[in-house]
Amino acid sequence: ARALVGADHRWTLAVSALLGPALLLGADVVGRLVAPPGEIPAGIITALLGAPLLAVLVRRARVVTA
Repeated sequence: ARALVGADHRWTLAVSALLGPALLLGADVVGRLVAPPGEIPAGIITALLGAPLLAVLVRRARVVTA
């Protein structure tokens, strides 16, 4: 959300409130479409999307030494 709207907390909160449910809904839809007639839990799909994103963000972060 911060990458979309910047550092203003008012906008970040509002966009996060919209993106969170959208991500979960998308993960649920993908989980239902990938393995018919069963389904993959939305938490697993979310983890599969979130783990690489977290790795990219951690590698991109600057280290501050005191």
